[in-house]
Amino acid sequence: MVYAALLFNVVLLVAGQIVWKIGLEKSGGFQLENALHVLLSPLILLGILIYGLATVVWLYVLSRLPLSFAYPLQSFAYVLALLVAFAMFKESIPPTRWIGAFIIMAGIAVVSWK
Repeated sequence: MVYAALLFNVVLLVAGQIVWKIGLEKSGGFQLENALHVLLSPLILLGILIYGLATVVWLYVLSRLPLSFAYPLQSFAYVLALLVAFAMFKESIPPTRWIGAFIIMAGIAVVSWK
């Protein structure tokens, strides 16, 4: 159950970033002139809510796993975000980032070995 919660936490973190990215695109970006409008926009507020939920899930995870084990596994969020950026936002991902994602996955495998 705790590993499912850890994965759920990662998904929530990436979901929050997706919602924020979409919210920023719809608002024309974040600048001093529109800061209040952006911060109070529904998608930005939804992202904050998602991050709040992710924090609650993370507290559950931390109460059951050592930080030195759980926190490195949370780095899967970087890999998932890269895949989302490529698939959903059509971002161009240079080879160095794909290599970095592979290294992160290798690190996750090493950390998860018992």
